[in-house]
Amino acid sequence: MIKDIEETVSYLQSKGFNNPEVGIILGTGLGQLINEIEVLKEVSYNHIPNFPTATVEFHKGKLIYGILEGKNVIVMQGRFHLYEGYSLQDVTYPVRIMEKLGIKTLLVSNASGAINLNYKKGELMLIDDHINLQGGSPLAFKGVEQLGERFADMSVPYNAEINTKFKNIAKTHNITLHEGVYASVVGPQLETRAEYRMLKILGADAVGMSTVPEIIVANHLKLNVAAVSVLTDECDPSNLKPVDISEIIAMAEKAEPDMITLFKELLKTL
Repeated sequence: MIKDIEETVSYLQSKGFNNPEVGIILGTGLGQLINEIEVLKEVSYNHIPNFPTATVEFHKGKLIYGILEGKNVIVMQGRFHLYEGYSLQDVTYPVRIMEKLGIKTLLVSNASGAINLNYKKGELMLIDDHINLQGGSPLAFKGVEQLGERFADMSVPYNAEINTKFKNIAKTHNITLHEGVYASVVGPQLETRAEYRMLKILGADAVGMSTVPEIIVANHLKLNVAAVSVLTDECDPSNLKPVDISEIIAMAEKAEPDMITLFKELLKTL
């Protein structure tokens, strides 16, 4: 993997991806942040050596470098998921690349379902902790100790200082920002009523199919990391209706302006 990382980093540096300070991963239906960035360079994933390729139709599949609120940022427009057939090492490969390029902070967004029924669709949830239900670890491979501490500490996986800033920004801008536990499952099928009940018992406030692998690797690399979920549906096992994925995407897009405000205002403070 080290040789692959060096090759990928060298290619991106040759394309002008120099000295990024902050990495941003945009989740399902969350691409409008790109419109706020002064884009300097962009490369499709399928042109980047050793990079996975996005296979989900609503994920754009571009790595973007530019300036946002005075900071050099590198943005993943479209992420990778275990359910697309990738390994956990594939899913997290871009995080390792962004760290080698120079980022110190990683901001992650996703679309998720609200397990906590006090949270409503269209609202945001700041992730304070998570439950990994994906059946594996992105650190479970031979030679991982050459890239960082094998036994990565996860006692505080989400940066407390950044989370406090997010909460203060939300209060200032009248944004509803819950704080809770995110459970990450494999997917791509949605959960059954029994599974939603189980997730609630486990202490999850929201559920999705991403984010946790990237957070684990970010902690492995000692990056400052934070994540915000856009709640796109309410997962009430006693009143469960079939989910329309197009409705989930539409709800993510509706809630996205608040997330953009959080990210932009946070960057001003870094």
